[in-house]
Amino acid sequence: MGGVTQTVRLTGYAHGGGCACKIPPGELEAVVAGLVGDRAPEGPGELLVGLDDGDDAAVVAIANGTAVVATADFFTPVVDDAYDWGRIAAANALSDVYAMGGRPVVAVNLLAWPREVLPLELAAEVLRGGLDIAREAGCHVAGGHSVDDPEPKYGMAVTGLADPQRLLRNDRGRAGLPLTLTKPLGVGVLNSRHKATGEPFPHAVAAMCTLNRDASEAALAAGAECATDVTGFGLLGHLHKLARASGVTAVVDAASVPYLEAARRALADGYVSGGTRRNLDWVRPHLDAGATPEDELLLLADAQTSGGLLVAGEVPGYPVIGELVPANGPTLRVR
Repeated sequence: MGGVTQTVRLTGYAHGGGCACKIPPGELEAVVAGLVGDRAPEGPGELLVGLDDGDDAAVVAIANGTAVVATADFFTPVVDDAYDWGRIAAANALSDVYAMGGRPVVAVNLLAWPREVLPLELAAEVLRGGLDIAREAGCHVAGGHSVDDPEPKYGMAVTGLADPQRLLRNDRGRAGLPLTLTKPLGVGVLNSRHKATGEPFPHAVAAMCTLNRDASEAALAAGAECATDVTGFGLLGHLHKLARASGVTAVVDAASVPYLEAARRALADGYVSGGTRRNLDWVRPHLDAGATPEDELLLLADAQTSGGLLVAGEVPGYPVIGELVPANGPTLRVR
């Protein structure tokens, strides 16, 4: 099995990688626009978080002070190693529950596989990686769904639980709150370099496999009510959505944003995904960039996979990268 995993470059079978293969945010919003505000069906529970503000997961309050958190996330290979891809994809899917202030309870696998092209032993390694991360999270994995597909894809549909009075939502930001980022940026450009050259970046893999559980618990303990995770739309894209939903302007102190080692070198060498460029194009009409260089903006828009939490509030142990201020013109300002 080791020989197979070392000789097959999974990223070569994907047109994009990780969350950089998402449908661009502007196009996606146009697709779902007609579904927002649709009349809620009769049935048990109250929908607390739905499509309206593009939050990380759906939340339904049921009974006895309990809310159900539901999400699904899957993507094409972001690294060549099958086991690591499974771990990254699972951590990324679980992150949506943590971003809402919940805890994952059960997940089901979502697998697309070119069965006549890639050995099924590799698929088993992907699933093993996902299972190991779910076990680390204390989340059951119970089956799933698979299809024969020309392009490999993997992820999970995850169900979690939360206290409906202690949710983290992207529409609860308030002027005067600092902005905290719980993982460094840069996995997008490093993954692009890996896809193009095969060069491994173990520290980027470690960052992507790190659960956002501790960051979520720390944010709740600090009294935070507003958060989102930073994934395919980049820091600027997700922050724009947060600021827009909250009716505030977000100010980013570019010098305070942490990056993974070698990220700036990968950017300088041109390893920028199309998804990152689309992210920047999408937010540019809502952005006051001042004198910020274009390369710095590209890093701030870098399409992340399994990134950290962006929290409105100070979270001990994590860097503050900016603040929310009263709405004044654009939703984003970089200084």
